[in-house]
Amino acid sequence: MSSEALARLAEERVDHRFKGLPPDADGLTVGELAAQRRNLFTGGFATPVLALSAERLEHNLRLMEAYADRHGLLFAPHGKTSMAPQLFRRQIEYGAWGITLAVPHQVRVARAFRIERVFLANELVDPAALRWIAAELAADPAFRLVCYVDSVRGVELMDAALAGAPRPVDVVVELAAGEGARTGVRTEAECAAVADAVASVPTLRLVGVAGYEGEVPRADPERVRSWLRRLVTLAVDFDKAGRFCGVEEIVVSAGGSAWFDTVAEVFTEIPELSLPVLKLLRSGAYVSHDDGHYRRLTPFNRVPEEGALEPAFRLWTQVVSRPSAEQAFVNAGKRDAAYDLDLPFAQAVRRDGAERPATGVSVTALSDQHAWLRTTGEADLEVGDWVGLGLSHPCTSFDKWQLIPVAEADGTVVDYVRTFF
Repeated sequence: MSSEALARLAEERVDHRFKGLPPDADGLTVGELAAQRRNLFTGGFATPVLALSAERLEHNLRLMEAYADRHGLLFAPHGKTSMAPQLFRRQIEYGAWGITLAVPHQVRVARAFRIERVFLANELVDPAALRWIAAELAADPAFRLVCYVDSVRGVELMDAALAGAPRPVDVVVELAAGEGARTGVRTEAECAAVADAVASVPTLRLVGVAGYEGEVPRADPERVRSWLRRLVTLAVDFDKAGRFCGVEEIVVSAGGSAWFDTVAEVFTEIPELSLPVLKLLRSGAYVSHDDGHYRRLTPFNRVPEEGALEPAFRLWTQVVSRPSAEQAFVNAGKRDAAYDLDLPFAQAVRRDGAERPATGVSVTALSDQHAWLRTTGEADLEVGDWVGLGLSHPCTSFDKWQLIPVAEADGTVVDYVRTFF
């Protein structure tokens, strides 16, 4: 990964593009502002402001590195969760094989920072994007990209766009998680037909099989386990049929953020194949975790002896209206907080430098720039108070903030994370 490209992020000037940052910091570089180690609560930051916990971020990175090592997995965390090259670097420093992405634009971001291994968990049939990827592969022998295929027609389109490319693009056949699921091949016979199509063209190289167990209909441990065993069997059958000729290893990949314990369990069942097996886990939401969706669904709830992820986001807002004893409004809404799966959670109130739990306060709705709060008789809330909100679903939290302060427990801001959505 390019240290020079990352260093340039620190040279970017702070200005009106970056909400929540201190107005008097305009004109400073990001690096200069970080060096000031301002306090999130007293250093001139304007509400609403989203912050990442430095300690919890570090904890989550260490935990998932240890988990992957313990279970014999390699790890390509889904970078579309954050689209933050600084976090990509830290994930790679903590043992990640590479970064998983979903669309060509995201790959361009990764390559701008010289990420060398990308797993594109999607079909790719756009000619312009394929030609760009072919050029990247030709220019950089260290660059490796693996992407999905799920149809003969897709193979034909890829081959046409890649005609004459000096390096083939590595592909994995995507096995659908079931009827009515998202993308992927529905039957093993169709998987074989797609693999045959790949073998018939010089521009593609079949390196494995993959899929996403989070799309299993009515997912529960047994249904997810059953689908994962189908995926493993597909890899075994392809290997027996000699479909991985000319590759160095066989890729078997799955793993969102809700069932990675089941992925780890079933991947231990992969038998010895004719080549080494790259068992690739792709969970991405762990990096910040959350206070809602993934906190409920994390596999660490099922296997607590493995550890526990910690929610690392908090959105600090300010009470701007208190029209009644039962109602208050803060100045953050849909433009600032994830809301596609759960509303934010009122967690803390700050007044005059003191912080306390947000007892008797709950979020009931979001407008564009306001959160609606319901307050009970226990709530001690006044106009001007800061209210800290926990967030659900990090995938739609990062995309609302281009520059996110990383704060220690006492509020000291030690870094700023740049996102590219």
